[in-house]
Amino acid sequence: MVRPKVEITQPKLPDHERAYRRLREMVLYGELAPGQPVTIQGLVDILGLGMTPVREAIRRLTSQGALEFKGNRRVEVPAMDLGQYRELAFARLAIEPELARRAVENLTDAHVATLEAEDRAVDDAIARGDVRGYLEHNHRFHARLYELSGAKVLLPISEMLWLRSGPSLRVMLGRHGTANLPDKHREALAAMRARDAGAVEQAIRDDIEQGIAQVTQSLDPA
Repeated sequence: MVRPKVEITQPKLPDHERAYRRLREMVLYGELAPGQPVTIQGLVDILGLGMTPVREAIRRLTSQGALEFKGNRRVEVPAMDLGQYRELAFARLAIEPELARRAVENLTDAHVATLEAEDRAVDDAIARGDVRGYLEHNHRFHARLYELSGAKVLLPISEMLWLRSGPSLRVMLGRHGTANLPDKHREALAAMRARDAGAVEQAIRDDIEQGIAQVTQSLDPA
């Protein structure tokens, strides 16, 4: 007897969650430039969703510091000055290496393979000068690693820090392109394969410090 094939479908996300995720990506991956106002109606049109779920998404991202309300029903990604960026950098260096260290406890070969694929996508985006692709896959590399930590308190903080600091990286890339973007992903992956938590922690710290130095240089008026 041949049994009929059963297709497993993922439940459809509610509109407010779809709006949040898409708008969050627009912030993270540089589709909304810092300091450039956009109307709420404009976002409704871009997202193809109703006013209510879009407003809820904006409210969530505003509470995370990723957006701020302006007059005349407009919102914008806040522009970042050097002092603010240095505060975010300090917080990232305090939290993200710890998340990477904790992640090693739950790391499997399948996880490493997924992270290797993300790193290859990062390298490909750099080679093609694809700024958005670089931002997307670099973020996924870090986010997927950190998720393995299972840290209920630190993970949401890390997400907020990426939302706040990501647009500044996009500004730097817009000025200088992807030609000079060294990272420590290979070192981190080698340490992951060895299940060396301390080495993973250090590689991620070094990786973040490299990115911070580049953005700081771009933001420094001197």
